[in-house]
Amino acid sequence: MNFQVNEQGYYGEFGGAFIPEMLYPNVKELQEKYLSIMGDADFKKEFDQLLKDYVGRPTPLFLAERLSEKYGAQIYLKREDLCHTGAHKINNTIGQILLAEKLGKKRIIAETGAGQHGVATATVCALKGLECIVYMGEKDMERQAPNVARMKMLGATVIPAMSGSKTLKDATNEAIRDWINHPEDTHYIIGSVVGPHPYPDMVARFQSVISKEMRSQLKEKTGNELPDYVFACVGGGSNAAGAFYHFLDEPSVKLVAVEAAGQGIDSGFSAATTQLGTPGILHGSKSLVMQTPDGQVVEPHSISAGLDYPGIGPLHAHLFKSGRGIFLSATDDEAVEAAMELAKLEGIIPALETAHALFALRKIEFKKEDIIVVNLSGRGDKDLATYMKYI
Repeated sequence: MNFQVNEQGYYGEFGGAFIPEMLYPNVKELQEKYLSIMGDADFKKEFDQLLKDYVGRPTPLFLAERLSEKYGAQIYLKREDLCHTGAHKINNTIGQILLAEKLGKKRIIAETGAGQHGVATATVCALKGLECIVYMGEKDMERQAPNVARMKMLGATVIPAMSGSKTLKDATNEAIRDWINHPEDTHYIIGSVVGPHPYPDMVARFQSVISKEMRSQLKEKTGNELPDYVFACVGGGSNAAGAFYHFLDEPSVKLVAVEAAGQGIDSGFSAATTQLGTPGILHGSKSLVMQTPDGQVVEPHSISAGLDYPGIGPLHAHLFKSGRGIFLSATDDEAVEAAMELAKLEGIIPALETAHALFALRKIEFKKEDIIVVNLSGRGDKDLATYMKYI
């Protein structure tokens, strides 16, 4: 079975580009040029150089000995939390800002939930001297105030999304509206593996550096570049796409994606799209979407702003439907519990998003010799106010 995108932008039955007429020229230009730009020797050289000298790659692969002892397996943490700006998001924004430059775009827009993608976008815009507008749900601006301050300090304009649930979905709607109104000079840096083709593939490719490093680091540490399991949290799913990418065609590697169950899958306050979603169109692509029978998007809920999304990237929908991915979920309380555990066992405070993936370690019976990699997608500084409520 094929897990790469096809020429029409589909993974199995999911994907494509469902866009307003006004955006057709922009998306068409990206579709026609993204692979040749990304394959260009100068582009690759600058991208790799910035990942090394600016982002701080390769990120370490850390054997978490006390966590391993507790769960009876060899558990490694891929330390994306040590990237500049505190999460994996910067890998993609570096790639897309270089792409935007090649396309001659001078104005950059982005959407953000937890604010990590907004910060990463504002960071690269400052680096390159480009105008930056970030759309963020009003509710997310309140719960992620430190990241809002960081974006403003980096010179970005942060615009609150006041409609709907005032979270990530609504911020994405506003960003798409902006793009429709400014098609000539604006590049939209989507932060996840969602949106119209080629975004899901483009973002996955920029994030695939994560699994590329995992393979060589595992080879060095264990003598085998293939782990038994790779765990990652999934909202739209960019960190998971990056962590899974170079293992997609390795059937011996089990890919475990962990969604946000919120207050419980059937509570009405959840973001577990694969459990609750049906095929539909959201933000420019066909995927699994939490929606009513007549196609109205259902408001998602998660304690983590980065997983609070009513859809999932088309690659992940395909991994779920085909059975290639194992999809689990963790509730708000379970995620906080797992974060506290990692802090006390390993001295690492993870982002709330990542904590969902950590909780799922409890849901699988491991063998002593199993090698597990958990993609530690972000650090927990931005979530301290939420954690404090539990402490």
